[in-house]
Amino acid sequence: MFEEYQSLIQAARERVYAVARRTELHPAPLVGERTGHRVFLKREDQQPVFSYKLRGAYNLIRSLSAEEKSAGVIAASAGNHAQGVALAAQKEGLPALIVLPKSTPEIKVAAVRRLRAEVLMHGSNYDEACEHAEKLAGERGLTLIPPYDHPLVIAGQATVGVEILEQHPATPDVIFVPVGGGGLIAGIAVYIKAQNPGIRIIGVEPDEAPSLHHALRAGERVCLDQIGLFADGAAVRQVGKEPFRIARELVDEVLLVNIDEICAAVKDIFEDTRAIPEPAGALALAGLKQFVQSRSPDRDPAPQDLVAIFSGSNVNFDRLRHIAELSALGAQREALIGSPLPERPGSFRRFCHLLGPRLITEFNYRYADHDTAHVFAGVQLRRGEEEKETLLQSLRDHGYEAVDLSHNELAKVHIRYMIGGPAPQAQHELLYRFVFPERPGALLRFLNGLEQRWNISLFHYRNHGSAYGRVLMGIQVPPAEREDFRTFLDQLGYQYWAEFDNPAYQMFLT
Repeated sequence: MFEEYQSLIQAARERVYAVARRTELHPAPLVGERTGHRVFLKREDQQPVFSYKLRGAYNLIRSLSAEEKSAGVIAASAGNHAQGVALAAQKEGLPALIVLPKSTPEIKVAAVRRLRAEVLMHGSNYDEACEHAEKLAGERGLTLIPPYDHPLVIAGQATVGVEILEQHPATPDVIFVPVGGGGLIAGIAVYIKAQNPGIRIIGVEPDEAPSLHHALRAGERVCLDQIGLFADGAAVRQVGKEPFRIARELVDEVLLVNIDEICAAVKDIFEDTRAIPEPAGALALAGLKQFVQSRSPDRDPAPQDLVAIFSGSNVNFDRLRHIAELSALGAQREALIGSPLPERPGSFRRFCHLLGPRLITEFNYRYADHDTAHVFAGVQLRRGEEEKETLLQSLRDHGYEAVDLSHNELAKVHIRYMIGGPAPQAQHELLYRFVFPERPGALLRFLNGLEQRWNISLFHYRNHGSAYGRVLMGIQVPPAEREDFRTFLDQLGYQYWAEFDNPAYQMFLT
């Protein structure tokens, strides 16, 4: 099956090392100790452009005809493919135009410019940038270099799989591969399965951009209505046509991981390598950990050899604040707990006593009325979910209505950073959470899009160098106008979630 790829991969092996490096297959002993398996990281962060994308980009550009090269090349990218194309074009002496979405991290934009490619910022996401690049290619006669949906790109990425089999001390049992458009997993699968069909290939996607997962479930490619941008390197609305053709035959499973799990994997990789992955670069390890946690010891009694692709490290430094905030929650090393307290002497101290000798990472106390106060507490955990459940049950057994807020987006992103409390005068208040692609002036554009018809009663905005801005907003809307308001929200064009039934809102803000 897919025999035609074996000759393409052999040719790619003879080309790509003109610019790419044979990266390390790095043991990850700390992750291995925690999971009970032998874990290896394929260090694609060691490439000259700090991601694997260079392999496929150069393989395709090196294969172009003289006429195609003379026309110059163009590519759309969320950043890593852009750097690969820019360096490959520089190596071949070709002019390159790169179309980047406006949400691209600045570290990637600056890197493309340093490689002397022309940069054009267009659109809010990869798909909009790609559509514009295709249009420009037709108008200017440029040669389009796709990031994943081309056999030569797939063959170039397959050299990652070639190296894994050459470098592994025995034979890997499972290889975990991050998935965006699908070029990397298609290349690795088509090579690995030809050499050893018993090696499992598992794809890992962000749960807010599950393009391959949904396509495999549907039996055909699907186009997602909306995608999240946290793991911007994997934020693709539709998996590539050729990668899907390969993946549906050769990929064993696709896992979805959330933002907290990704952040925990970033920290894990740092602890084992002292290198810092971008969120998409840590996807595979996040999936590996989820895979291990979901299997009982009875099902997989013997340690296995597990490989995760560390696919890239192009992360803005200021994004690390947000990643660090969520990593403890993703690793189940912190719990966020909310609880009402009886407003009487000694109640506060008794609650703290029940938390025990644990390290307190956050503590907010707010008087509510003559009878009740509210506490928002962050508590460090040593034994993960089991310890958290024991603590919550202990609090409840002693009469506290403790609520687990550890996986509550409103609580994690907004409530823990807000001060104040209920506003009884804010009648008919509705609470909504919004996200939108972050770029200079994005917050002002968001505010300009709001109608002046309804009063804003609460507003909280956060951005720590991430790919999108996050807003929590309370708006006073009389019941008779709520249908008009929902129509307005739909026309506003931003992702939003109603939060007026959220327990964190009910406890701390109403």
